Amino acid sequence: MGVKKHLAPFLPVPVVTRREDGSYDLDYDRPQTIGQVRSFYGNFGVMVKAYTYIRSLGAAGLKAASEQAVLNANYMLARLRPYFKVPFDRVCKHEFVIAPSQEVNDAGVHTLDIAKRLLDYGYHAPTIYFPLIVPEAMMIEPTETEPRETLDAFCDDLIAIAKEAVDDSNLFHSAPHSTPVRRLDEAGAARKPVLRWRGKQASRRT
Repeated sequence: MGVKKHLAPFLPVPVVTRREDGSYDLDYDRPQTIGQVRSFYGNFGVMVKAYTYIRSLGAAGLKAASEQAVLNANYMLARLRPYFKVPFDRVCKHEFVIAPSQEVNDAGVHTLDIAKRLLDYGYHAPTIYFPLIVPEAMMIEPTETEPRETLDAFCDDLIAIAKEAVDDSNLFHSAPHSTPVRRLDEAGAARKPVLRWRGKQASRRT
């Protein structure tokens, strides 16, 4: 977390500090702190990976990676614009939001159906139904490491899915068709979650 110098005394504890010998410590002695906001120190492994990535790129490399991510996102947005709703139709940064076209919605196909159908094409769906202010939202965030061939393949498949939805909507209501586990009941899983697997013996007893 980064703040202006005059706000530093109010940061949540613990604050990482550096000792005189160069080692690090956690400082809880902050009289003006807003307190502890979480019971743990975050996902340390993820932070190390992010820090290592930034250090390995350097300032120039980080700028180039950011520019590539923005370029990738705008390229995909331009390709998908004719086939999907674009609620925020402008130059985007590293991600963009689309939604099914009115024609697709009229066929009875929704974002969740598209997400399930994407599994048949070999993709895990992007973030769906977020942001909440966009009905049927899909948030797509290509990374800086994806080559144009990968971006085109994903766009081609999304466009094919948009066309399929109009031509054969029944295909979507039972998707996915090619995965080991078929369509799951999200509502049932949310209302009656099974959080412990008891093995085959217990499954036979129940």
